[in-house]
Amino acid sequence: MKKIVALFVCLLAVSLSVRADDDRPIQFEQLPSKAQAFVKEHFPQEKVALAKMEKDFFDKKYEVIFANSSKVEFLKDGNWKEVDCKYSSVPEAVLPNAIKQYVKTNYAGQKVLKIEKEDRGGYEIKLSGGLELGFDKRFQLIDIDN
Repeated sequence: MKKIVALFVCLLAVSLSVRADDDRPIQFEQLPSKAQAFVKEHFPQEKVALAKMEKDFFDKKYEVIFANSSKVEFLKDGNWKEVDCKYSSVPEAVLPNAIKQYVKTNYAGQKVLKIEKEDRGGYEIKLSGGLELGFDKRFQLIDIDN
């Protein structure tokens, strides 16, 4: 009997781990309305190459990849989590004003290629010069990586 219960537990664990990383393509119209509005507002000229939904155990995320290799990740409610513009700059309207001003003052001429909202409320950005800057939720610089 113990062997049967152990086998059942193992099968359940394997089936859950297989379902944990369930990525599937979706239509743009299947994105949350906030995500659709964000793409239409900030990337109106970009062609959507792929939209997909990623399911984890308890969470759902969305990702939009554009034909120019830029991508935007969204949380399940449609709020953006990360904007990664590999060959261009993140639209200025996406950047919080304090971060935009900090970059303009301290790194004039550099573009923000990537911005990510951190779980603790801060932001991490990547500049065209290769530096990565971390900001806390009050937009104070807390980290510099190169």
